[in-house]
Amino acid sequence: MRADVFQQTITKVIDVNLSYLLKLPPGYEDETGEVPLVLFLHGAGERGTDPELVKTIGLPEVVEKGDFPFIFLAPQCPISTARRSNWIMELDGVAALLTEVIKTHRVDMKRIYLTGMSMGAYGAFKLASRMPDLFAALAPICGGGCPEKAERLKDIPTWIFHGERDDVIPIRESLDMVNAIKAAGGNVKFTSYPEAGHDSWTAAYNDPEFYEWLLKQTK
Repeated sequence: MRADVFQQTITKVIDVNLSYLLKLPPGYEDETGEVPLVLFLHGAGERGTDPELVKTIGLPEVVEKGDFPFIFLAPQCPISTARRSNWIMELDGVAALLTEVIKTHRVDMKRIYLTGMSMGAYGAFKLASRMPDLFAALAPICGGGCPEKAERLKDIPTWIFHGERDDVIPIRESLDMVNAIKAAGGNVKFTSYPEAGHDSWTAAYNDPEFYEWLLKQTK
């Protein structure tokens, strides 16, 4: 394992136990300046207690293979036989983890970005609506949200992605959020992939333009 990649677990007094991935950008240990942070929320298939599973798909897979100029944080949603877990149920833990990483690392508070795919896109919409003053940009992929909360997202630059052939989560879920954010006066972009199914994250996270756009956003 490379020295700049960490797998850890955080337990907080709010009864949270989250495994997560944390990757630091090249040269982080030798520099003193603040750096951006990208928070990623995975899909339903990566739930569990083994962060290696989170690496296998989506943004973590791309980040693992390259060098990016940001701190990368990817918590893992726990799974329980007693209940069906999802990110909406774990957002207190995600917020606590993010707060801890901000306290212990040189995070540029004007450049904290949030993205997620599928189940993680729903979580990203929800977390952004809870903490709209924190995130400099939002990028949900093949998910959906609550259009009634779009007013809380209008000041966050947002880029939404979806595959037109998605048979797991209909593209309408994303379009409803696009239209609601626009109606609220927000800054939102939308990209649809005509040939993509549910795995529209492959095209989105492998597009250099995505990172150019993301890293230009500042609070």
